[in-house]
Amino acid sequence: MLTLEKLIAKVLDVDDALITDESGPDSIESWDSFNALLLIAEMEKNFNTKFTIEEIGGVKTVADIKKVLKERGLIQ
Repeated sequence: MLTLEKLIAKVLDVDDALITDESGPDSIESWDSFNALLLIAEMEKNFNTKFTIEEIGGVKTVADIKKVLKERGLIQ
């Protein structure tokens, strides 16, 4: 299983050192709507979970993703 940061970096084709809690579509050029869908699919596969529409719509940054994954007990 990839770490969240490595998974995001892989999907968005950026260096994982660029991925911080503040990272999001506003700070990473390749984080567009298409890659966001790919990212959701890869996270669901990697963490063996499914996200709700509300959860997906509420994500603006990596910190938001971490919050959802922590609430589900999938990361610490």
